[in-house]
Amino acid sequence: MRKTWLITGASRGFGRIWAEAALKRGDQVTATARRLSDVADLKEKFGEAALPLELNVTDPEQVQRAVEQAYAHFGRLDVLVNNAGKSLIAATEEASDEQVRDLFDTNYFGMVRVLRTALPLLRKQGSGHILGISSGLGITTLPYIGYYCATKWAVEALHEALAHEVRPFGLKVTLVEPGAYATDFGKSSEWAAALGPYAEYRKQFLQGLANVERGDPEATAEAILKLVDAENPPLRLGLGTSILPRARAAYEERLATWEAWKEVSDAAMGKPKKITTELMEYLARETTVQN
Repeated sequence: MRKTWLITGASRGFGRIWAEAALKRGDQVTATARRLSDVADLKEKFGEAALPLELNVTDPEQVQRAVEQAYAHFGRLDVLVNNAGKSLIAATEEASDEQVRDLFDTNYFGMVRVLRTALPLLRKQGSGHILGISSGLGITTLPYIGYYCATKWAVEALHEALAHEVRPFGLKVTLVEPGAYATDFGKSSEWAAALGPYAEYRKQFLQGLANVERGDPEATAEAILKLVDAENPPLRLGLGTSILPRARAAYEERLATWEAWKEVSDAAMGKPKKITTELMEYLARETTVQN
């Protein structure tokens, strides 16, 4: 069945590749980017099946307009790909408040804005598949991109909760977790000014990062198409050969640590108590329902 997509961050990298893959197989795609000129050529190549729109996900009014325009134009939305993002290279001590806020405003709050605008439409429609683009760095972290990792861990938590919330409405949610790929994403990263004590470590880290084996981003298109066509898609889909080994090692270590400290953790429980009637009554009073 022909699907209708909305993809943020479609100017380059994964967003562009997936937009073109969907259009080539006959789907309809609203492709958004900060600069309309970066996605305008899709309409030239694919005609009325493509709707290029300018969208900066940090602008709430623009998000509202773009999502509603996309829905009105095609009459439905089957696949929402929340892909817009940026990176920041900085040790924890090096980044400014402004840099950290800007990063979260795009990678996390931008995604939230798109979701909050699209969800009422999807709920009314009674179907749809939301793809939150996370990262292998939403599973484990690396130094010097800890703030970027933090945004992706936030994305992971948000979508895990979202999946439970929207399941009764017939909506599906998948976190897409790419490993290292040969895109130009890193070239657009913002860099914090280096502090002397970290200079040598930063140099060594970046040299090591440059030698990491990277996947072919074009190869991800088939996986994404299989994902959106699946009757029962997974909550998480790793892309690339590094994701499963990385997750397995990380969780084995975490489980071993929790097990080693189990007695201390259990003792910290104290004497278990049940929720009081007074608290239940308070929660009932404070719960309001909005249509």
